[in-house]
Amino acid sequence: MSSRPPQGAAPADRDARLALVTQYLDTLQHERRLSRYTRRNYQRACAALLDLNPAMPLERIGAQAVRRSVARLHAAGLSAPTLALTLSAWRGLYEWLALARGFPANPCKGVRAPRSAKRLPKALSPDAAVQLLDPAGADATEVRDKAMFELLYSSGLRLAELVAIDLRQARDLVSQGEVAVIGKGAKTRAVPVGRAAASAVSAWLAVRGALAAPGEPGLFVGRRGARIAPRVVQARLSRWAKKSGLDTHVSPHALRHSFASHLLQSSGDLRAVQELLGHASIATTQVYTHLDFQHLARVYDAAHPRARKK
Repeated sequence: MSSRPPQGAAPADRDARLALVTQYLDTLQHERRLSRYTRRNYQRACAALLDLNPAMPLERIGAQAVRRSVARLHAAGLSAPTLALTLSAWRGLYEWLALARGFPANPCKGVRAPRSAKRLPKALSPDAAVQLLDPAGADATEVRDKAMFELLYSSGLRLAELVAIDLRQARDLVSQGEVAVIGKGAKTRAVPVGRAAASAVSAWLAVRGALAAPGEPGLFVGRRGARIAPRVVQARLSRWAKKSGLDTHVSPHALRHSFASHLLQSSGDLRAVQELLGHASIATTQVYTHLDFQHLARVYDAAHPRARKK
């Protein structure tokens, strides 16, 4: 994709535009405690806006230029979710520019990203979950793996939440059967830990010293002794699933989805599943667990005190 300005047009002052973007990201990080990954994604999105409109100062970029930029990114192969995130970053940038720099309008209002079909992970059957998690670890690395996978399935954790657990939390995890994790938006929630997961973590603690570097705060560590990386967890789970004889790819997100589906099937309590997953909106839980509107209506009718006509 070329970022060359139209013939006869001088490039806008890129340094000045980048300075504004950096100030926006700094403000956003301070107010919303963005992770470095989220900040990097927002920075990349704002840089794309500058590259696609090199001859325009930010205050001169209008709705037509924004739509043209989205179309070019779409033509370049960006997915609908990525375009939606990109537009969200641009929209936030102009909202901040209006407040901090007095820009008169937000050119991103009313511009929408293309829609894509929602892809949901396949939940394992309860039998497949047992087949995956029953084998014991043969060495310290596999004992660690079993503890991680049991915990993912037992508590419905996100991958980032799992790797962020510290060693200091292990005592409550094992003795009290719960662990506090930091989810999206830096929100902390306590989740229960099943007996099988607590037992697996206890077994890992007994051999953790064989892998962990002195003073390492992370509960789960990689072969170099430091906190384990998310990609290592993904690779180890894929390998473990094959070794267990499953003929389907299993990801950490699939274990989270399996947790939600199995819990909902056995309890029927949608609100509890929402709380355990850390979803801000029940609509997210609806999509996550393959629920349709009719099922939601039945749950509502059964649970809400003013749902039924007398």
